[in-house]
Amino acid sequence: MTHALHWQKSTFSGGGEGNTCVELAAAPTTLHLRESDTPNTELTTTATPLTHLIHRIKSGQFRP
Repeated sequence: MTHALHWQKSTFSGGGEGNTCVELAAAPTTLHLRESDTPNTELTTTATPLTHLIHRIKSGQFRP
């Protein structure tokens, strides 16, 4: 059974109208991310790897 995804815009995406947003949709076992300017391209993951990525970004591990 396929579930229709309900996309939500990030509150940190500039707040403007148009295609400047990161969007997230949750399915029963996966999370989907996309940029609003390329809605046909999406990243599919689960909560654990996404949590680890966000933690590493917040801790500054990706800064030059």
